[in-house]
Amino acid sequence: NLSVLARAGLVRSARQGRGIRYFANLDGLRGLLEFLMEDCCGGSPAQCQPIINALACAD
Repeated sequence: NLSVLARAGLVRSARQGRGIRYFANLDGLRGLLEFLMEDCCGGSPAQCQPIINALACAD
């Protein structure tokens, strides 16, 4: 699954010794979330505001 996310540009990897560490590509994830919120909410940000607040760690 990580290879699929890497091909989609949502994560990147770096070899550390014998292991591989994966890091989130925050710009890629932000773009994905923006697309999903626009599509899911039909352009009505009020419907998605609770989700946006939770993702942003806002109260």
